[in-house]
Amino acid sequence: MLLKVFDDRVALGRAAAEQAAAAIRRAIAERGSARIVAATAASQLEFLDALTKAPGIDWSRVEAFHLDEYIGLPVTHPGSFRKMLLEQLLQKTGIANYHLLDGDAADPLEVVRRVGKDLASRPVDIAFLGIGENGHIAFNDPPADLQTEEAYIIVNLDEACRQQQVGEAWFADISQVPKQAISMSARQILKAKEILAVVPDSRKAHAVKACFEGPISPMAPASILRTHPNATVYLDKNSASLLGLALQNALNDESQVMVSS
Repeated sequence: MLLKVFDDRVALGRAAAEQAAAAIRRAIAERGSARIVAATAASQLEFLDALTKAPGIDWSRVEAFHLDEYIGLPVTHPGSFRKMLLEQLLQKTGIANYHLLDGDAADPLEVVRRVGKDLASRPVDIAFLGIGENGHIAFNDPPADLQTEEAYIIVNLDEACRQQQVGEAWFADISQVPKQAISMSARQILKAKEILAVVPDSRKAHAVKACFEGPISPMAPASILRTHPNATVYLDKNSASLLGLALQNALNDESQVMVSS
């Protein structure tokens, strides 16, 4: 796994978008299409904005999958990840082949099975992620199930995760935040050929330290990214601020450093 650090979230987003765009172009050139997984959150805004403006991508050849969604939240709600994905990526690019997680469907398990079957049918070229303040990837909150091979799972959201959504102003208070969600599983995320995590801001600093300096553990779900052979985590100076001195010095010298399992 490779860590890269940038001065601010705008520079971070642009650099991450360049890598993402190159991966998409490469997949289209080699196989005629690209399959991507997209995260949607406040932390992804600059990245997705830059990606949608990247030149030379035939978006008609891109198939997009949804990373996670709340159960019971309508697509019209400001906090809906379907709404964000539509507005921040799909409508801007014109991607027509996409798979949304209908979190307010009558039978969420049917959504899990149907979209999971489509997702598992062929390899994913690149997955775009964030990392939560509690260290989650997708909605795999600690202690995360890092063993299930199911493509999507229904999860219970912990209080730290739900409070983060209030802090990002998607909900007025924690009572409004759903308690369950559909989430891509950690092992399904790891099946992507390439993983790109966009993680700006000081509020992510504790999670970054726990996941990339501590043990690989269900209590620090994003730590599992260290086992992937082609994962890159994009940080800014704020999210990298609590990393240990040795790692900080390495990053100061090179602006990027390998972190092994």
